[in-house]
Amino acid sequence: MNEISINTPALLFPAISLLMLAYTNRFFAIATRVRTLHEENNRGSNKEIIFLQIKNLRRRLNMIRNMQALGVGSFLCCIISMYFIFRGNMNVAHVLFVLSILALIASLLISLAEIFISTRALELDLSDIEGLDKSSMLNIFKRD
Repeated sequence: MNEISINTPALLFPAISLLMLAYTNRFFAIATRVRTLHEENNRGSNKEIIFLQIKNLRRRLNMIRNMQALGVGSFLCCIISMYFIFRGNMNVAHVLFVLSILALIASLLISLAEIFISTRALELDLSDIEGLDKSSMLNIFKRD
């Protein structure tokens, strides 16, 4: 196995920190949207669209929780890997570093899936605004 220095896992620190910040921002945006939908629901707005949006948001919140958990796991594996490099136990350090990278990859893949789901939520808003009018120009781009 190639030797890694204590700097190798440390290279992931800024990337993981920025990802965690982005994930937290997504969480806050969804929390704000949930509160808005709650108010709209209490006013008696379009319940069907609200129900579909809430279903979508619930799924996205679960995904963001998993993205954050994997990000934290990746960060912890980096830190523990650095400890084992410092202690001279390179086999454990390598395993932990690989686990850190795998957790980061899994987090990014879930993030990508969450992005696709979030676009479906925007499509719900657009279809509501559009009024599902067959003559609308936006229907040209609509998937069947």
